[in-house]
Amino acid sequence: MVPRFLQIHTLTSYPASLLNRDDVGFAKRIPFGGSERTRISSQCLKRHWRTADDEHALDRIRDGDAGATMAIRSRRTFERYLYEPLVAGGVDASVAAALTRSVLETLLPKGKRRRAAAEEAAEVNGDESGLHTDQVTVLGRPEMDYLLSLAQKAAAGAADAKAAVRAFEATDKGDLKRNLQALVRGAGLDAAVFGRMTTGDVLARCDAAVHVAHAFTVHESEQETDYFSAIDDLQEREETGSGHINTAELTSGLYYGYVVVDLPLLVSNLEGCDRRRWLEADRTLAAEVVHRIVHLIATVSPGAKLGATAPYAHAALLLIEAGNRQPRTLANAFFAALPPRGDMLAAAQERLARHLERYDGMYGPEADRRLAAMDPPEALVARTQGRLDLPGLAAWAAETIGRTA
Repeated sequence: MVPRFLQIHTLTSYPASLLNRDDVGFAKRIPFGGSERTRISSQCLKRHWRTADDEHALDRIRDGDAGATMAIRSRRTFERYLYEPLVAGGVDASVAAALTRSVLETLLPKGKRRRAAAEEAAEVNGDESGLHTDQVTVLGRPEMDYLLSLAQKAAAGAADAKAAVRAFEATDKGDLKRNLQALVRGAGLDAAVFGRMTTGDVLARCDAAVHVAHAFTVHESEQETDYFSAIDDLQEREETGSGHINTAELTSGLYYGYVVVDLPLLVSNLEGCDRRRWLEADRTLAAEVVHRIVHLIATVSPGAKLGATAPYAHAALLLIEAGNRQPRTLANAFFAALPPRGDMLAAAQERLARHLERYDGMYGPEADRRLAAMDPPEALVARTQGRLDLPGLAAWAAETIGRTA
């Protein structure tokens, strides 16, 4: 069987830490099953996995003869990769600014562009204002390189900024859209994995192939207000007190995490093929992405206050299910919060085993499961087709993509 989905379940314990803060500096929370849980947002998790710098980093994947091209996430993308290269190539600054604004207007809806009155006036004066976007855009280097080539062509031989803009605006918008969509991994490898929202009619939406749930504690929130002070090393001998006093919230907990990999969509995003024909495409790169994603999920920790708490932990359990059935979370194993006593990790694994048993009893055990865990209970091992170490589990997950039948 060639599975359509990989479902990755994790249990990870963190001692005194502040993994993900809200707008006032407290740990993020979520009510679930009648009790409050500490939470790590999916955006936080994805950013740490996407930007990880280790042997399994996504940007270290070889893509042909070069490294993988990652997306550019910035409000200054058009200034950095369009305006500045045009000026460096000898285009007059006023012409380069006008062309950059024209590209922005073509690609992005008005709400994402800065169009304040002062910047409207700047267009007349030809300065560099109005080249930023109000929101972070997600664009790939291949896309920006293509747009730069169009702008360079429009600037060549143009007498002034207005002539250059007219030359660019003469570009057939249908051709522009089709050419951008034809760029393989044009939005960047990480955008093909984690997706990007539609940024306009011309730029193609890239749906996320890896779906990430918010992680939450399997027990009620546990937090402590940490009082701390800093001593002034240069204060006079007769002075007393500290140079700074403050408090911060610290939490601890065992978190359940859940990730789904849509394999047809992942291959489609990476190779530019129709997702219905994904089995006919080259799946080598997709397999490498999955192999790394499994390692990143297990070993990369999110965390604020890194210097003060060293919140580094590896997952104590990874359970991966490969199958064609519609994905479903196992979060309801912890709908009733675990009591704060005894071996909570062992209790959480027992909960997973019982939940899987009940689930299989109702729907039937259709998924192919593999487990990597520290001292898992026999009841949980019995619900899988094999126990592996982390490298073996990552290799198995990657191998599922390359199956032919």
